Order: sequence, then C-alpha cells, then structure tokens
Amino acid sequence: MSAPRPPFAYSALPQRPRLELPGGARVAVWTALNIEAFAIDTPGLSIVPVTAGFVPDPMNYGWRDYGARVGMWRVADLLERHGFPVSAPVHSAACEEYPGIIEEGNRRGWTWIAHGRDDAHKLTDLSEEDERAHLQEVVEAIERHTGRRPRGWLGPALTETFNTPRLLAELGLDHVLDWCNDDQPYDLDVPGMMSVPYSIELNDVTLLLAKGVSAREWSEALVDQFDALHAAGAETAQVMAIPLHGFLAGVPFRLRHLEAALEHIATAGGVWLTTSDEIAEWYRKAAPSPSSDATSAPRSHA
Repeated sequence: MSAPRPPFAYSALPQRPRLELPGGARVAVWTALNIEAFAIDTPGLSIVPVTAGFVPDPMNYGWRDYGARVGMWRVADLLERHGFPVSAPVHSAACEEYPGIIEEGNRRGWTWIAHGRDDAHKLTDLSEEDERAHLQEVVEAIERHTGRRPRGWLGPALTETFNTPRLLAELGLDHVLDWCNDDQPYDLDVPGMMSVPYSIELNDVTLLLAKGVSAREWSEALVDQFDALHAAGAETAQVMAIPLHGFLAGVPFRLRHLEAALEHIATAGGVWLTTSDEIAEWYRKAAPSPSSDATSAPRSHA
C-alpha cells in the first residue's frame, strides 16, 4: 500500500513558465479579514492562558468578541480607505451569530470565503460521508446567508482531510487556501481545483499572538515581504496574502502600524489589489495548459 500523498505535485519555481498579472503588475495582494464564531461553552483561541480552560471564560471570550464588535470594522475601514478589496473567510455559524456583519459586508461588496462551521469544528478524523455532509451544510448555510455560493475554502485552523479538495469540488468550489506553500497559485490533483496562496507566517495570529512580535515589527514584516515579492515579480507574477483578525489587527494601538504597511503597498506601483476569487480566476486563464508545460522554456533564475 502506497503512503498518503498531498493533493499536489512538486513544482520547482525556476522551472515554471513566466506568469503575467493584469496590467503588468508584479504582485497581486489580497487581504483576508476573518469573520469567525467562538462558542461561549467551548475553550478557544486565547490571549491569557491562565483562564483558557474555563467555561465560561470572560477574559478570553471577550478578547475574541472585540473583533466582531469593534476591531474588524476598524480594519475594514482602513482597508477600504487605501483601496484594498476585502476577502472575508467566514464561519457559517458567524453568519447566524452576526447577521449585521453579513449585511454590511454585502453592502460593501466583500468576497466571501467558506471557513468552516466555527472555530471548534476542525476537519480532522471525519469519515468521507460525515465530511461530505458537514461541508455541504457549511457551504449551503453561507450561500443562504450571503446570497452567493462561495468559490474558495479556508479550513478552520487550515485543517483538511485527504478527501476535502475532492468533496469541495463536488460542491462547486474551485480553490483552497490551506497549504501556504507557494507564492503562486497552482493546480491540485483534483480536476478543477487549485491552491491560492495564503500565509501562515504573515498571519497576525502567528506573529502577534504566537510569536509576540510588536505591532511595529509586524508592520515591518508586511513591508519586507511585499518588497521581496515585488522585486521577484519583475521575473514572474507573485501573490501576497495578508491574513487579518479583528481581535488582533483591529486593536487601536496597532492600527497606525497596519496602515503604514498598507500605504506602502498601495502606493508602490506595479501592484494588483484584488481578491482571492479574482486571483483564482486570473490563474485559471493565465496558467499554461498541461501540454504546454512540457514544451515551455523555464524562466531564467538569478
């Protein structure tokens, strides 16, 4: 019996044909404003470990709830002020818990990404039939509440099973964001399904919470990542994701540092400020066909 494999083939960056973004841009930048639901009777992501196992846990639940009540709105306004379209990974439970967010997001033209049921239900140890039912419930609930069937999927805590991409394709989705292993989209082994770049290293949960970097250092990391990708984009298209959570990025003392990074990116030139859906659509049209891959000359690589 062969060992399990990831749902994609290895691809070396220097051997890929050149990709070109719309308008001659070097970098496609998209922002993920996560809209999440956390149950009051289940321990969740925490900033203060000493009470993290308590039920209820007012300290950590309140910290998380700040994002939906206040923080995400500050971030959304900041993004829109600097011309960044909003892509919003959303829990289906959040659609029910925060209908005002969905209404306002629709009014502002946000792109919705399916993000699972809630923070507590990870995609692990599910049978194929149980997962199929779970994914169908999530996708249909988001479609019902937002008025649009999502095209993209970001697993809760970036979790999948070996069946997830295929089951999502059955439901009409065409890209996942869980793998964080590339700066370009690529096709998965499942027909019609691709990976669109997300980021675990730039994620505010990773840097601000897990690593404990300062807001200034986080801003510098965003700028440094962008500058490096912008330089590489002279050779072939690059994609940069900026994952954001209202209870972290939206806290007031961090906002001016986030704004400094956004302003740097938005005014750099050669940038396509876009959404995850638009990146998937671009790649579907721009990527060489499998038959042409074998005959295309690889890019030069400095």
